[in-house]
Amino acid sequence: MSFTPNRPQALPPLDGTRLRIGIVTCRFNAAICAALNAACTGELLRLGVTQDNIVQHQVPGALEAPLALQALAATGRFDALVTLGCIIRGETYHFELVANESGAGVTRVGLDAGIPVANAILTVENEEQAIARQTDKGIDAARVAVEMARLLQLIRA
Repeated sequence: MSFTPNRPQALPPLDGTRLRIGIVTCRFNAAICAALNAACTGELLRLGVTQDNIVQHQVPGALEAPLALQALAATGRFDALVTLGCIIRGETYHFELVANESGAGVTRVGLDAGIPVANAILTVENEEQAIARQTDKGIDAARVAVEMARLLQLIRA
């Protein structure tokens, strides 16, 4: 007897029409976060999410993002959430603490609320790495939010 895996289903379309997306952007490392936000928002619009269906909030930094995401998820008004931020390694352990705790918090919000949360909080060694990634990661976050929102709609249908 041999094992035959199920054939993977086609990916859901990257069509953001009528999706409602909440975005939480960190203010710490503001220029990088603004670029992440511009790339993410631009991609959401390109994918068909209307400006009226994109709700944006800012938080001081990455540790505050999960609480804002949790509050947005609790409203039941969103098909997906996105968080955007940047943590740059310093000379202390603080980098690991912020990166690990914010990442765990973001993941927990999605699992607890049953809503996709695209995590684009960059964790980098230096500002140059952040700048090199800011546009691509902002776009990726938008695409992940739309894809996962559509996938959950298919699964739940």
